[in-house]
Amino acid sequence: MAHHSHEPEVIVAPPNKEKIMHLWKVAGILLVITIFEFIVAFTMHHGSMKTFIFVVMTIVKATYIVGEFMHLRHEVKVLIWAILFPVIFISWMIGALVFEGMKMSDINFLR
Repeated sequence: MAHHSHEPEVIVAPPNKEKIMHLWKVAGILLVITIFEFIVAFTMHHGSMKTFIFVVMTIVKATYIVGEFMHLRHEVKVLIWAILFPVIFISWMIGALVFEGMKMSDINFLR
């Protein structure tokens, strides 16, 4: 009597070289941005310009990651702006509040 296996046959597809190259490109771009962030972190003095650069670079990285890995880059422009506009507005609002708070603390400090 022959032994019959009921296990499914596994078929391995060849790797998609185009997708692999695209992932390496994305990793390279993120690496370059991260290296730039490290250069800024270890060469610039602490201050508002350094903070501003980090906030901008974080938004750039987050936008790129969302665009690539969540496939938002391939969506319609209205959907992109519906997500991006609130992020820009909230970032501006936080920056303005921090700036005004620093300005107010300087005034109170001088009294």
